[in-house]
Amino acid sequence: MNIYLDAMETVNSFSFWPFVIYVIAVVLLVAGMMTVSYFIGEHHSEKATSKPYESGIKPTGSARLHFPIHFYIIAMFFVGFDLEAVFIFTWSISIRETGWPGYIVILIFIAELMILLFYLWKIGALDFGSDSKAILKAYHKKIKTNRR
Repeated sequence: MNIYLDAMETVNSFSFWPFVIYVIAVVLLVAGMMTVSYFIGEHHSEKATSKPYESGIKPTGSARLHFPIHFYIIAMFFVGFDLEAVFIFTWSISIRETGWPGYIVILIFIAELMILLFYLWKIGALDFGSDSKAILKAYHKKIKTNRR
């Protein structure tokens, strides 16, 4: 219990002023850099300004290809499960401090992840089937029409 009280005294005696000053300094620095770059930067709108630069190679077509929503769903799954991995790694660092209650909570958390993954699998959110081949065919067809 003494360790807990020492930790609470440390938290209570900690001043947040250095953090507040740091945040204000960062905001002022970013605002200043953006303001200076606006006034110092070049302002022109020639024909080639809006075209993508392809390392000296002439562009072969529009970069605006339409991809099915599955690619964005995969990206959201990646971000979601990546954040969950961060939570699990954070728990693993503090495993001694959290003890059995922390272990039970992380088991519940992982069980929820497994239930979510099973649910996504059952509703077909992870089924991409033959659409990936259709995407490649459409891409190759678009490239062939752009070359003509």
